[in-house]
Amino acid sequence: MGSVEVIVGNIVRPHGVHGEVLVLSRTDEPERRFAVGTKLRVEGRPGTLSITASHRVQGRLILSFAELPTRDEAEEARGWVLLADVADDETPTSDEEYYDRQLIGLRVLRHDGREAGVVKQVLHPGVQDLLVVSITDAPDAPDALVPFVLALVPDVDLAAGTLTLADIAGLIDEPDALDEPDAAREPRGSTDAD
Repeated sequence: MGSVEVIVGNIVRPHGVHGEVLVLSRTDEPERRFAVGTKLRVEGRPGTLSITASHRVQGRLILSFAELPTRDEAEEARGWVLLADVADDETPTSDEEYYDRQLIGLRVLRHDGREAGVVKQVLHPGVQDLLVVSITDAPDAPDALVPFVLALVPDVDLAAGTLTLADIAGLIDEPDALDEPDAAREPRGSTDAD
């Protein structure tokens, strides 16, 4: 069993005088990734940082690391990208969420079981995630963007390596035909931009 490196946050700036730092979380599971005792790595730097305290101040994540005991050391850490090693087989805490790496490469099936394409990428532009699907039977066609919502993607089967699309005309063949009412869009989630 291996692991995958994922970006979980960025150190924004020092907070206070005792080496605490304000961290911009880049994970949907901050309680899991920033728990006391967790060791994180820094992109482009050797060694690890050990979290000694984690709390929120006015909704902002504040961390203390054993390796950054003073404000001066915390100031030097400004801009550092924090990385975590996540086991290949680790899954999100919610049954209806998926890591990007779990979705990329899945075969995309139409509602009748015919293969439509392959998930090439997952985008996180805002309110809902988008699956970038490369079309199998039309390699010269542009990639399709499929909102990753329950109404449009009712089944994800990681064991089979597939996800199935709803029976909606034009979902893959004409991506701009996706004018479903917002009430039909119950969000599904992906997490840990990895």
